[in-house]
Amino acid sequence: NATHRRTGDYLHRIWGLMIQRCHNPKNPAYSRYGGRGICVYARWRKSFETFALDIGERPTLEHTIERRDNDGSYTPNNCYWATRSQQARNRRSDRRITFNAMTRTVAEWGEVTGLGSWNIRQRIDRYLWPIEKALTTPLRTRHVHGRFLAASTSW
Repeated sequence: NATHRRTGDYLHRIWGLMIQRCHNPKNPAYSRYGGRGICVYARWRKSFETFALDIGERPTLEHTIERRDNDGSYTPNNCYWATRSQQARNRRSDRRITFNAMTRTVAEWGEVTGLGSWNIRQRIDRYLWPIEKALTTPLRTRHVHGRFLAASTSW
């Protein structure tokens, strides 16, 4: 406390919680972190100041610390500031699709292609389309009763 004078502020609290869930078997979240082999970079674990210098200040109140690879440890190369919506796309349960040597979540592919994640899931899971066809076939509009309806994948 005498050196950094940040005890109790947001960054100091998340640093402490990060260490607890990764290195304290009595922590309720340990099984999802330390129990899976996720640890905190040794220099960060030893020094809040090093952690604060490496990660920087939180850009906005909407940002929290995120790991690019959810199976990876808390290290300078694996951690960054992300919004909650960005974090929602980086869960272990998220489905990832690799196409043209790029791996993205279904939601990300939906945005990039303009197809929407629902359409991509339908194409792959319901219609059993191959990944390439599911991601590259444009949406079609249906003409019913003299009106164009929303795009559809059910042809």
